[in-house]
Amino acid sequence: MPAPKIILDLMERFERNIDAYKSGAYNETQVRHEFIDPFFESLGWDINNIQGNAEAYKDV
Repeated sequence: MPAPKIILDLMERFERNIDAYKSGAYNETQVRHEFIDPFFESLGWDINNIQGNAEAYKDV
């Protein structure tokens, strides 16, 4: 099974801008917002708890 297009797009963007990401000016919050959250959302995770689950039942 090939990777979903969004994951391929995230990989391409990361490779294209790797020097900026490694510069030290790019922080953890930015990484999560631009790469980690979209990655898990593409796998079907409810990152923002849109379903309104109680704490014990959240995906993240």
